[in-house]
Amino acid sequence: MTVRKVLRDRGAATYLGGILVSGFGDSAMLLVAGIWVKTLTGSSSLAAAVTFCVWAPTLVGPLLGTAADRVRRRRLLIGVNAALALLLPALLAVRSGRDVWLLLLVLTAVGAGSVLCDAAEAGLVVSAVPAALRGDFNGLRMTVTEAMKLLAPLAGAGLFLRWGGGAVALLDAATFVLAALAFTALRIREEPPGPRTGGWREQTAQGVRALRGDPLLVRLVGAGAAAMLLSGISSAAIYELVDAGLHRPPAFVGVLYAVQGAGSAVAGTMAGAVMRRLPERAFAAVGLLLFTAGAAVRAVPSLPVVLAGTLAIGVGLPWVIVAAFTAVQQHTEPALVGRVAAAAGTVVFAPTAVAAALGAGLVALVDYRLQLAGVGVGGVMAAWLLLLRRPRGLGVAGVGVGSGAEPVSGSGPGAELGAVSGSGPGAGSGPGPGAAPGARTAGDRTPRTGGDRDRTAEDRGRTG
Repeated sequence: MTVRKVLRDRGAATYLGGILVSGFGDSAMLLVAGIWVKTLTGSSSLAAAVTFCVWAPTLVGPLLGTAADRVRRRRLLIGVNAALALLLPALLAVRSGRDVWLLLLVLTAVGAGSVLCDAAEAGLVVSAVPAALRGDFNGLRMTVTEAMKLLAPLAGAGLFLRWGGGAVALLDAATFVLAALAFTALRIREEPPGPRTGGWREQTAQGVRALRGDPLLVRLVGAGAAAMLLSGISSAAIYELVDAGLHRPPAFVGVLYAVQGAGSAVAGTMAGAVMRRLPERAFAAVGLLLFTAGAAVRAVPSLPVVLAGTLAIGVGLPWVIVAAFTAVQQHTEPALVGRVAAAAGTVVFAPTAVAAALGAGLVALVDYRLQLAGVGVGGVMAAWLLLLRRPRGLGVAGVGVGSGAEPVSGSGPGAELGAVSGSGPGAGSGPGPGAAPGARTAGDRTPRTGGDRDRTAEDRGRTG
């Protein structure tokens, strides 16, 4: 399937529209929030707290994912976006350093809303986007997100300089309203929430167990966590790279981020096509190697080399993350998708904070070039572990919790082809009459794509 077909699909296009407008406001607000705090207080540590507040809710992601699985996901998306639209105008009251607590509190709420929406969206994709379009859809979503990171900060900075932070808060609120309207216009047949078994703790644990119980998800989510850890270490060296390596002013960092964003935008349009040609683990491994090779070559103090490496980072890093989260959509029972996606988000993104601290310490202790070379070595090791054959006899029942799938006694690189080979994440046989588009029926233990034919052949070769 092509990107053009995604845009012609009403559900997918409407869904992307909601992501587009919401992402624009969020990107503008997150950039301005740090500048706003720094301007009001003069404190760099408080300005850095902005990032912490936005990311902190990720640590309770599994619990928020449980909330997303307990209700209709479309209604949740509408409600969360509407609530944040009502909350953001409170930032008009922020006038001095004494009011910064309100800004940090609202940003924490925005972060929690983002985690809730991510969990709900992971489940809603199964209903809103036809299975054959999901690979290209997820790539387009990445393109939209990265494009907003390039454009929105300029708009946010302009508004802040002209009218102050309150104007940016109103812009963000308006985009949340538009996102809520977009999700309201989404016409889908959504699977009802599954029966509640046990309390909040048990339901949250079900999501964690589903993630741990699928060997493919463990590999891909682990690769995503490794990528984010290495990304944090690489990013911590960027100012030293610009100063000592390229002999440019600190503002040149913005140029590198723009190049990286452009690479990510291009990567999104390519993702669906590449995913149809590679097994899931191979796709993620290619992303890992591209990203970490790009980071490593930035140790060379040459502007063309650094720009090429930065472009490779922009292409490779998103592929690892896309591979992990689209596999969650594909290989998880619909009733558990929100919880599993949120648990995966916690595993993947929690290392970001650790990496930032570790990277900052390394910059003070070793030459930044050694740090970047270490990222390259780490990427090769992570890719090798991702593709490593599982020992025989340690297979785990494959797709979701309670699927009844038989254990697999081993898998070489490329064995888990399911989602990717046919059409990207979410590819699968059509559900029976009356099922939501893309939803798997009880008998669908694995997606029936070309990749499964390859998998079956490989399994026969392993027999005995």
